[in-house]
Amino acid sequence: MKKFSELDLIDPLQRAIEAKNYTQPTPIQAQAIPPLLEGRDVLGCAQTGTGKTAAFTLPMLQHLAGSGAKKGTSKRSIRALILSPTRELAGQIGESVKEYGRYLSMTSLVVFGGVNEKPQIRALERGVDVLVACPGRLLDLHGRGFVDLSQVEIFVLDEADRMLDMGFLPDVKRIMKALPQRRQNLLFSATMPTSVEGLARKILSDPLRIDISPEEPTVDAIDQTLMFVQRSDKAKLLCELLAARPVDSTIVFTRTKHGANRLTKKLDRAGFSAMAIHGNKSQNARRRALNQFQEGTVDVLVATDVAARGIDVETVTHVFNFDLPDDPESYVHRIGRTGRAGRKGTAIAFCDERQGDQLKAVEKVLGEELTIDEDQPYHSAELMAAAAAGRPSSSGGRKKSRGGRSRGRRSRGRRSSGRSKGSPSNGEQSPNRSQGNGRKRRRSKSGWRPKS
Repeated sequence: MKKFSELDLIDPLQRAIEAKNYTQPTPIQAQAIPPLLEGRDVLGCAQTGTGKTAAFTLPMLQHLAGSGAKKGTSKRSIRALILSPTRELAGQIGESVKEYGRYLSMTSLVVFGGVNEKPQIRALERGVDVLVACPGRLLDLHGRGFVDLSQVEIFVLDEADRMLDMGFLPDVKRIMKALPQRRQNLLFSATMPTSVEGLARKILSDPLRIDISPEEPTVDAIDQTLMFVQRSDKAKLLCELLAARPVDSTIVFTRTKHGANRLTKKLDRAGFSAMAIHGNKSQNARRRALNQFQEGTVDVLVATDVAARGIDVETVTHVFNFDLPDDPESYVHRIGRTGRAGRKGTAIAFCDERQGDQLKAVEKVLGEELTIDEDQPYHSAELMAAAAAGRPSSSGGRKKSRGGRSRGRRSRGRRSSGRSKGSPSNGEQSPNRSQGNGRKRRRSKSGWRPKS
């Protein structure tokens, strides 16, 4: 693979790359930058965390630096538009544009809702070269005459699949109508469903398609574990795991916004430094949570899928799927928050009595079955057996013993140890926890087998 120094990038961009201590491009960067420098349209299939922001930002900035501002204009015109589905992702793209363009005399702006529009309007009136935007605020400002898209030379649609999942297709079509016919188009998506391919056919002209396997950048670098646990015990299990392991920077994904708030309160009461980030939070609150998480003053970030692709923190060590996602593709995006920039990561998924179907869908997307960890204090043998049999759990809740713990911890005639990594290491067993060898298992069509 080429080094950045071997790519045909101008000196100001090479200096910016060196300032970030990058020497070798990622696969998406190595494959996308040369054709983009030639002016071709590109359709890229690569998930967040593969370096695709730099893949389109660097050639975009080089093109703008070479073309110069339009003659006869009194202020800078918007010459590049990058469309993002979420505020967090838009903000991070904006930061990348500033970092890579630090040695170029270009201006950029990020616009999204949830914050005061006046600073955005003032910046637009002064003029910007690169505009990074979320569809809603962009259309609002455009409709009131604050945004002129008639001079756009490069149009980037990032996270196209997420854009469509969030219902932005009508907005994207309206924005495209405001763009000039002659322009360079770039479309990037983590997955390539038929809806995205259809949109690509409408946007792109004779594009070069680049596919980067999602397993290549993330799954191989992540130790994935599955834990069967009753729904009522999930918060307790999470607290024990967080207390037991050297967890420096953790993201916990929940299915709903209210669930994220409830879990954050439980973590706070248990003594953990946690904050929630989801669509109901104001932009200032979301930004504050992300900043504190990046700075290390908050150790646990509880998030929903809306924020999943906007979290770009290279030091995340653990990702917990407190709730398995309804969309199995989201599982890959969630765990992709860890194992970044050449680091190893850990992803732990909880499966409760209501999530057997979601587990099947996730494993179908992965193409393999997750490794099961029975060596945890709230292991449910009943749920594990139900999953192995391919049927939902028959119990709506846990059968309680007189001691308050569940019955039926035994699995195939052997007793699970039930001791988490955080249990006493001095040979003492925690109360009401069974004994065993605590081996992880993998599923097969015929049942369960120990991990070799």
